[in-house]
Amino acid sequence: MTSPGMFVIALAGLGLGVWVLAKIGRALASMAELLTAMVVVFVGLWWACKVVFWLFSQVVIHWRTSLTVIAVYLWCVWVGWVWLVVNLGGLALLLGVWRLIDVTSFDQWCGRPLRSWWLRWAVYHLKLPGWLHACGLSVRDAALPVEVTVNLVGRRKASQATAQQSGVQIPKVLGVRSGPSWDEVRVQLVPGQKPEDFDEAARALASARNVARCQVRELKPNVVSVDFQRRDQLAALVHSPALPEGQSAVDLRKVWAGRTEYGHDWRVPLLGSGAHCLTAGASGAGKNSVMWCPLVAAAPAIRSGLVRMSGIDPKGMELAYGRGIFARYAVSGKDALEVLDGLVEEMESRKREFAGRVRSIPLSTEYPLELLEFDEIGALTKYTDRKTREQIVERVALLNTQGRALNISVRGYVQEPTKDTVPVRELFTRRVCLRVTSKTHVGMVLGDGAYERGAWANRIGDSEAGVGFVWGEGIREPLRIRAGWVSDETVKALEQYVTNGGVVDRPSFGGEGVAA
Repeated sequence: MTSPGMFVIALAGLGLGVWVLAKIGRALASMAELLTAMVVVFVGLWWACKVVFWLFSQVVIHWRTSLTVIAVYLWCVWVGWVWLVVNLGGLALLLGVWRLIDVTSFDQWCGRPLRSWWLRWAVYHLKLPGWLHACGLSVRDAALPVEVTVNLVGRRKASQATAQQSGVQIPKVLGVRSGPSWDEVRVQLVPGQKPEDFDEAARALASARNVARCQVRELKPNVVSVDFQRRDQLAALVHSPALPEGQSAVDLRKVWAGRTEYGHDWRVPLLGSGAHCLTAGASGAGKNSVMWCPLVAAAPAIRSGLVRMSGIDPKGMELAYGRGIFARYAVSGKDALEVLDGLVEEMESRKREFAGRVRSIPLSTEYPLELLEFDEIGALTKYTDRKTREQIVERVALLNTQGRALNISVRGYVQEPTKDTVPVRELFTRRVCLRVTSKTHVGMVLGDGAYERGAWANRIGDSEAGVGFVWGEGIREPLRIRAGWVSDETVKALEQYVTNGGVVDRPSFGGEGVAA
């Protein structure tokens, strides 16, 4: 039996245990409260620091907007909002008058910065991420699970979440520059992307922006410029320059040939790097403009004898209209071989004269630029007898590979730019693709990937003669251009100007000579 003393001792021990546990519980509760308070304070300070840092970074990154907000606030505090409205109205009126008086200077100093700022925040910052995601230019974290709902009918993926919720990374908009006709949006790629991904999505981006043209340019390995064309500056006809009254200096390395899609002058080299040029285009695409416009611009050099013209015209129509400017001229395959043989002989003569003395010979009337205009080159490099064809291809290849340093340039024109038609097309260092009938022709002329990078030559309209894309030495991306249109009267005026009305004031150099 348990004695009363043992019972008392047990109750006392139990009470002591309960008291000790209560003390331990109170201590643990106090520690938990302290830890909870510390966590709350730490997390609060952490988020406060992040918010402060984010605000500071936004103020630094968007310093123009920040200064504007501060200036408006201080003005309202010190002067009042009424005078702010009055001054803003007066400034708007002044800018409107400025634009009416001189739209060029207004757009340069005021219009472009304001338009760039507005388009960045109102259009591209808000909408471009969605366009990029819709065009497949986002990267999803593959580590995240894909939820699938299974039912009796079948299975389907869970409802789509937002890009942030699904772990999708969107390229970041770094800045916007807006010109008279183009918006240049600098975009930073995310890991896993390459500039070629944007090339392939150029047409989809153009459709998303509701514009006709989108060009992608690589600025850095992880930064591209997505350019959207708001207005087509090549819609109107571009006229060739007027012939000069007398002699004038001509830079044969930069001869005016038309306009670019950016509103700048399009200049082509007739001498030196990039002078060998192949122009491809369907019938009526404007190859004649590409041919004649630089010749009109270089007329003083042709007249003075610094440029010696040779022409091969299988149709006997195009170059024949200005035949007087050509020292050598041919129509048939046999005559074309004579012209090419004369140029090869001149090239070999210059080699013997200058070999080991200079790397490129100086331009002079004694050693002028030998410029060959080869119209419808495919007619003699494919559609003629095999022996003549092989000889012509061989001589054109010699001139293209060796002629640059010896002041000999070849400019060819073709309708069908296949390898069978023009076996030496890769030897032309600069190529122009006008309107063509097939998408595959674009790559044949401008190289692989040209169509994906924006050279949509098969989409050029029939009424846009002279519009095309150029690629070659010094040109990283396909450039859209429109060659200057040359009328029949201008061609005859060029012939009159070069030959002084039919009397040649320079020596004849063989071939059929100059028509008097």
